[in-house]
Amino acid sequence: MSLTFHWFLPTNGDSRHVVGGGHGSPATESGRDRPPTVAYLSQIARAAEDLGFAGALTPTGAWCEDAWLTTAMVSRHTERLKFLVAFRPGFVSPTLAAQMASTFQRQSGGRLLLNVVTGGESREQRAYGDFLDKDARYRRTGEFLEIVRGLWEGKTVDLRGEHLRVEEARLARLPDPVPEVYFGGSSPAAGKVAARYADVYLTWGEPPAQVAGKIAWIRKLAAEHGRALRFGIRLHVITRDTSAQAWAEADRLLEGFDAETVRAVQSGLARSESEGQQRMLALHGGSRDRLEIHPNLWAGIGLVRGGAGTALVGSHEEVAERIEEYHALGIDEFVLSGYPHLEEAYWFGEGVLPRLAARGLWTHPEGRAAASAQVPFAG
Repeated sequence: MSLTFHWFLPTNGDSRHVVGGGHGSPATESGRDRPPTVAYLSQIARAAEDLGFAGALTPTGAWCEDAWLTTAMVSRHTERLKFLVAFRPGFVSPTLAAQMASTFQRQSGGRLLLNVVTGGESREQRAYGDFLDKDARYRRTGEFLEIVRGLWEGKTVDLRGEHLRVEEARLARLPDPVPEVYFGGSSPAAGKVAARYADVYLTWGEPPAQVAGKIAWIRKLAAEHGRALRFGIRLHVITRDTSAQAWAEADRLLEGFDAETVRAVQSGLARSESEGQQRMLALHGGSRDRLEIHPNLWAGIGLVRGGAGTALVGSHEEVAERIEEYHALGIDEFVLSGYPHLEEAYWFGEGVLPRLAARGLWTHPEGRAAASAQVPFAG
């Protein structure tokens, strides 16, 4: 089975420095270096499409542009690339969401994937009018997905749940294909929802031993429902021709983190209700020391950014080896990003993907040969 790679659309802005934000923290000033215009995001999307990425994730929250609207506009400037749209089920009715997904599939040629984000921060949720606590939000997400999946199957849905209620809900036109549901979460409540409704379980980039534990946990829960899921991982990446060059770039990014920004971001994230976010924080403990927490796995990004806080750092060969290591655990999909996103897409696409193709682990979605950064006629 060929590995699947997705890139990231920085709808919170892009920069040659790390753009912070997420989990209740605002995007940092660096996000203004390259504003998230449709023109710039489309440039990234076209590059990702050409290099062989299958899709592109867009985040959700007050810190970034709306994912549905942005991807709908960017999709007009691409041909094959799918869009992994992150959205929060508490903000829209399940029937409307099912209808929106169906419309997106028809208008884009079947290029929608859905990243269901329950919402880990009550403070941010309340700003949108959602006053449920975390566990209740996960129960509502389960009801939401039960309704949406029933509608996508062509059923007339009647449900009177703890949080959601619909009567005689039905779609006039079904999505073709049905969008795959990506879902993450480290709490017991999240695991229950993932096991019943997700197609792909996503984890943030923890060390392999921790990722293996998560995979075993979700596999067991899914098996209890007679289901089998695929697994994906969300990581940043800094890959260069040599290991020294890659670590020099990581050091450059780290030098851009002033102490006050790190303190403020860590203080805010320490209050996060997300178990996954707390696991990210535990990897570095707010310290700049010992940030390489596993060979080629660097926790520096998490000092100033919520959510995904680790990066694969190394030569193209080393990064390919780490990807193969995660794949051996059961990871088949990789959702990647890097600063700035346009240039880093090329570093990965021209440096790592050809090596994975040579190992028989990846093929270009269009059947083309992988791009190569090798200079022709070099002596």
